[in-house]
Amino acid sequence: MRSWLPRLRGRVTLRARMRRAWRLSPPALLAGGFAVFILIGTLLFWLPFASHEGLSLWQALFTATASITVTGLSLADPARDLTLFGQIVVMVLFHVGGLGLMTFAVLTVLALGGRLGLGGQRVVREAMNQTSPGDVILLVRQVALLALTLELTGAAVLATAWVPEMGWARGLWMSFFHAASAFNNAGVSILPEGLAPWAATPLITVVITGLFIIGGLGFTVINDLWRERRFGRLSLHSKLTLAGTLVLAVSAWLMVMGFEWSNGNTLAALAPEQRPWLAWFMAVVPRSAGFAVVDISVAYAPTVLLTMFLIFIGGGSNSTASGIKVSTFMVVILATRAFLTGRQRPTAFKRMVSLNSVFRAYTVVVLSLLMVMLGCFLLVILEPEMRPMDVLFEGFSAFGNAGMTRGITADMSMASQAIVMVLMFVGRVGPLALAFSLARPRPVRLRYAEDEVQIG
Repeated sequence: MRSWLPRLRGRVTLRARMRRAWRLSPPALLAGGFAVFILIGTLLFWLPFASHEGLSLWQALFTATASITVTGLSLADPARDLTLFGQIVVMVLFHVGGLGLMTFAVLTVLALGGRLGLGGQRVVREAMNQTSPGDVILLVRQVALLALTLELTGAAVLATAWVPEMGWARGLWMSFFHAASAFNNAGVSILPEGLAPWAATPLITVVITGLFIIGGLGFTVINDLWRERRFGRLSLHSKLTLAGTLVLAVSAWLMVMGFEWSNGNTLAALAPEQRPWLAWFMAVVPRSAGFAVVDISVAYAPTVLLTMFLIFIGGGSNSTASGIKVSTFMVVILATRAFLTGRQRPTAFKRMVSLNSVFRAYTVVVLSLLMVMLGCFLLVILEPEMRPMDVLFEGFSAFGNAGMTRGITADMSMASQAIVMVLMFVGRVGPLALAFSLARPRPVRLRYAEDEVQIG
């Protein structure tokens, strides 16, 4: 009898720890989970067989942070410096960061034969930004199945172009890795020259951009589309996300073609019939996808500013993308329009946006601006010899988890690289954690007298 007591006590202690962990708020769990995976990834990248010539501890830490936050910035070239093992670690990490820590936590629990209690379901539901008390287990399974289906489908299509050129083994590996990287908005390429040689190829462009646009819509929107099948029956959130994504993509595409059509270093280097394909890639890739298809340092200033704006917006809520989110941007625009037209509340698609959503949207935008500008301010101070535009772009790219760079990442000081890592971490965790903390309305116990404040 006594021989069973230590085991029983161990099980009770483990269950008690799990119950205490589920009691933590979703922001705390999210930040802690990211920190743990960064530590694990750092140790794995530091192993001698993870790279050809060995990564320093600092390089391993930077690579792990960039991978888990689905940011393409890196001090090591995944194509040249990392071995197959290192590339697999990168892919696992950006899957965890892209699909969500809670998704992988639930899948792990289910794979081990465990069950998720009511407390765990509540935490997962809040972490996935779900307000309805539906079956979160079913939602997690749908997310995993959707990701696997789209990645395999995208890989199969890419293989038709890359297997004949690279052979079966290398072609299939390249196809699956890039399909997974695209869907998770990681922007990591293991091709020696990246996707630049194929950016104007219609097949590659359609598949890669289609994957990261779908991944950037958000699982809530995709699930809504699957259930309803008609635009008119979708929720207001889904309509705003779809409309915002379409408007941003098309308008950015037209502007990039207008800005860069005569630039000999970007679009003008191609034949006229190929330029719209490259322009499309340049227009949609900044919103968190981050694949380097052109050298952004030689693009014209309007294109660079437009790219920074798109990076800041990012993709959809509860998606593989980052940024302040398309729905947040749309709510701010609608609220501004309502104020300018003298309306009491913002409306769209014959629906009224709740005041709680308006307050949350403005809060996310203001705090995100403060965080990214503080990071950029410190970078400019620490890198006085670098061009301010290059440094600002690096800060926006890190915060938006876009992974795009003007070629200064490796040349920055360790202090600046540390700030970039903090921006990547805050950019992935901060807006999400902020949205989670603002998700539940709090009752007003004391109401003060209303007064006017002069604005403008």
